[in-house]
Amino acid sequence: MPGAKITALGCYVPPGLLTNQDLEKMVDTSNEWILSRTGIVERHMAAPDVATSDMAVEAAKIALAQRGIAATELDAIIVCTVTPDMFFPATACLVQDRIGAKGAWGYDLSAGCAGFAFGLTTAAQFVMAGGHKKVMVIGSDTMTRIIDYTDRATCVLFGDGAGAMIVEPTDVTGEGFVGFLNEIDGSGGEFLKMPAGGSRMPASCETVEKRLHYVKQDGQQVFKYAVRKMYECSRDLLARYGLTGKDIKLMIPHQANMRIITAAAERLGLCSDQVIINIDHYGNTTAGTIPLATRDAIESGKLKKGDLVIFATVGAGFTVGVSLWRWAY
Repeated sequence: MPGAKITALGCYVPPGLLTNQDLEKMVDTSNEWILSRTGIVERHMAAPDVATSDMAVEAAKIALAQRGIAATELDAIIVCTVTPDMFFPATACLVQDRIGAKGAWGYDLSAGCAGFAFGLTTAAQFVMAGGHKKVMVIGSDTMTRIIDYTDRATCVLFGDGAGAMIVEPTDVTGEGFVGFLNEIDGSGGEFLKMPAGGSRMPASCETVEKRLHYVKQDGQQVFKYAVRKMYECSRDLLARYGLTGKDIKLMIPHQANMRIITAAAERLGLCSDQVIINIDHYGNTTAGTIPLATRDAIESGKLKKGDLVIFATVGAGFTVGVSLWRWAY
């Protein structure tokens, strides 16, 4: 069986910015309050005519150009998102058509903020099984469309963005995908959700009036779970291979909250140089955070070929996704 490695990365964020100072004019909050509790300074915001598929297409094109291949070489496209353009067709279908990936199959994967980690794991399994040569994983979310800008507890957290990675086979021992540890815990579903819009609570005048088509979150419950599970699953995955935090070059965590990241990293015994944090400029882009942080790690010289890197995410569901890779380019 071949191994699986990441061979290309493309990211896109819309040019529009929503700063803490902008939010001060919209809701009862302050730059100091936001910065001290989340670490966020600004976040990108898509224009009204830009949807999730638009950002996904831009990220996909960059990844293809970096790899130097045509879209027709892709075998599959997995779009990880909780903000699809529409319920159906799948956003993956829209992306496949627009980039010209004729012959590729694909689907949308919904796992909240852990979506991209789940997608990477799935792509690695496809490639290692021998049935796929090139799988594109895209994390793209337009979170600002489902945020209630009268709710100061949630509106300060989220931004828009997308990232794409290409996963391919490798015959080099020790290169690429090492392993994963993914979990779901549906008992936490009530603590982070968008209540209306599905079959349980279809759109109606009442659901719109009650603002039920926006993200609802119990911040304390999410915070406690995220810190604990990001640490525990990272620790347990490393232990499976006889490793500890000291053995990895870099942790690239989901960018949900500065305090969640630092608390989990400290429990793992990681120093600041071993952790990528870029939440200050992007906020929480949900499925987009891992590729965006990976791009920044590469551009800053913190992630290089041969480095052992761990991706760690926790999201709505609850969902937990952790995977270990030996970086291949």
